[in-house]
Amino acid sequence: MDVRESLLTMKLIDALYTEAMLLADEARSYFESGRFHEESDPDHQLAVSFSCESLKVTTRLMHCIAWLLNQKAVNSGELSAGETWNHDRALGSSPVTDHSMSDRFPEEARQIVLASEELFQRLQRLSMNMEREMEAESAVQDMFRRLKSSF
Repeated sequence: MDVRESLLTMKLIDALYTEAMLLADEARSYFESGRFHEESDPDHQLAVSFSCESLKVTTRLMHCIAWLLNQKAVNSGELSAGETWNHDRALGSSPVTDHSMSDRFPEEARQIVLASEELFQRLQRLSMNMEREMEAESAVQDMFRRLKSSF
């Protein structure tokens, strides 16, 4: 069993992908609904902050979805495990939320922001653990190659 199989089963990938897609749909629905403006104080700075945060949430979720699609591609054989660690296929970084402003958002908006951050952080931890294990596995394979070549 390789590192990918031990940490990222197809069932887990599918569950995380479904979660990301549902959250993206929930966020889109909320952002387009106008409920934010109906439920919050008429504060121009807060409205601008919400507009910025909606872009951050969307970006964060698209990073998650793209990374999960890459993991699906590796599991289906469309990409090699090495190709998925190409810098262009990495999870990347997440835009930082200004919690001093988002804490003033209506409850539903705050929950969407927090859920997107939490999902991204889980995927980031998973990605880092996979990368560490792949590096350790590579180091062991390198050691075996060197031992084999010395005999």
